[in-house]
This record gives sequence, C-alpha cells and structure tokens, in this order.
Amino acid sequence: MIHVQANTSRGWAPDEIILLLTKSLNEHYVFPDMAKEMGDYLERKLTRKDYEDMESPEAFCEQITNDLREKSNDKHLKLRYTEQERSIDQKTGEKERREEYLLQAKIDNYGFHKVERLPGNIGYIDLRGFHDPEFAGDTAVNAMNLVANTDALIFDLRNNGGGSPFMVTFITSYLFDSEPFHLNSFYSRSKDCLSQSWTLSYVPGKRYGDKPVYILTSHKTFSAAEEFAYNLTNLKRATVIGEVTAGGANPGAVHQLTKHFSVFIPDGRAMNPITQTNWEGTGVSPDVKTTQNEAYDTAYELALHDVINHYQDRKEYGFLVKEAENQLIALKGN
Repeated sequence: MIHVQANTSRGWAPDEIILLLTKSLNEHYVFPDMAKEMGDYLERKLTRKDYEDMESPEAFCEQITNDLREKSNDKHLKLRYTEQERSIDQKTGEKERREEYLLQAKIDNYGFHKVERLPGNIGYIDLRGFHDPEFAGDTAVNAMNLVANTDALIFDLRNNGGGSPFMVTFITSYLFDSEPFHLNSFYSRSKDCLSQSWTLSYVPGKRYGDKPVYILTSHKTFSAAEEFAYNLTNLKRATVIGEVTAGGANPGAVHQLTKHFSVFIPDGRAMNPITQTNWEGTGVSPDVKTTQNEAYDTAYELALHDVINHYQDRKEYGFLVKEAENQLIALKGN
C-alpha cells in the first residue's frame, strides 16, 4: 500500500502520481491481470526509492512509461506531463483535449502532408495521421478524388503514428466496391462487448476500383496506421513495403491524473475477422522488406511496372508507357 507524501520542494510527489496511476490502470486497462502486475511493479520500485532522485517530471514520466512497457510490452501506455494546467474533471478535461486536438489537427492538415500525381500516372498520399472523419472527412475526400484517375496508388505511412479507426474505415471503403463487409472488431473492457467496423456502402466521389495499392511502412508506423496496413494486406488488397511496424493494436483514451499529469491507457483490443488476432507486440510484416528509405523507390518502381503491363498492348496509351519507362530509367540511374 502506497502512503502519499508530498514533496514541496519538487512540487509533485512520485508516490501520489503512482497511486493515481495504479488506480486508473486497475479501472481501465484492457487486461485486468496485467494492470495489477504493472501496479505492483511500480509500487515495488517506489518502495526501493528508485524514483527518489528524479527532479524532472519529464524524466519521471519517461521512466514510468518505460517501466509500464517493460512489464506489458504495450507501446500505447504513456505517462505525460504538461506545464499547462488541465482540469481533472472528466467532462471538462475531455473538452480541453478536444479543442487542443482540433487545433493541432487543422494545422497538420488532418495528416495529409502531400497528395500528388507522380509521372507515370501514379497516385501518392503522404499521410501522417488518421484523424476523425467528422473533422477530417472533407480533406480525405479531396485527397481520394485527386488520385482517383491514377493507375496505381501509394500510401506513405512511414511517419504515421495512428489515430481514428473510423478514418481507417473511411479511406479503406474507397478501395473496394460498394458492398459493405466486416473490416475489424474491437473489444471494449468498459462495455464488455465487441463492436464491428464495416466498409461503407457510399463514399463521396469516385471509388478507386481494383487498381494496385502500395503501403509504405517503417518501425515508426503505429496504431491505426498499422490497422490500415494489416487489414489491407490480409484482404490481399495492398502490397506493404518497408519495415516491420511498431506493434500497437490496443485502442484507448487519455485519463487526467492531476492538473499536470495524464496517462494514455488502452481499454480495448482489436480483433481482425480473418486472422482472429491483431498486430499487438509483433507489428505488421511487410510483403516486401526494405529499409524505410528504400521503400518509396521500391513501391514506385513496382507501380510503374503495373502501368506498363496494363497499357503495353494499347497503342493509344503509348505516351503513358513511355513516361513510365523513362521514370524507371531515372530510378535505376539513382
């Protein structure tokens, strides 16, 4: 049992934070047995005074986060410190976080950093986050419409840290016909039930059809970005190129512990209907393994070959075949 003692010189007390953190883990973490194990581990370290000399709250958060992940191997778990005071009231805190999220998401163009048509009629989307379609839907629609007439499409998720599973569903729906199908399931500890995500029967604009799709990954590709790659590779709808992804499949939420400390706790578990499991702890293995720096050229080369093979017997598209061939020569020259 932790006995909370204030540290007035430091302004915050490790034992207080760990007490609140342990309580929150036991209430919300998706695996109750692991929640208790993590809490007991932190308490043992606290009793040994392992956190005694930590004056910086940022260093304390980093150490606690490492300790939580050491026991659980769950990369979603994260203790955070902010200089700005936050409300510990749940509704007020959620409102504050939502307002901050919306501002940051808008400045980030809702994750869409670059959308273009590459020579050879290849679509390219550099997507850095999967934001909620409620706010990012128009941007996603514009991006998908811009690449709708290309002959192959590259999603660059090498710097994508995840986000909303609803955006995963939304973008995925453009890559299939209009007949909805079961895409993924999510178990919620708080509700003790499974919810299902299905592709959409309607999307604004033009669907991409069955044209080739490539997904670029790195060891930084995480969470919802991994779901996008995992779903599509298991559906044999896309070719994943790059590195094994980070391995975080458990969705969750932020819980405010004090005015300055908060923690992200996974309270659910993804369950793919094809594999009956997910990518937690293992990541998504690419179909074509390369370094993250080589992934783009590798995908572009494969996409150019797709264009050449598709149009090589159609004389009216000879100009496009020539353009693709010139790009292949340029790639080999590099």
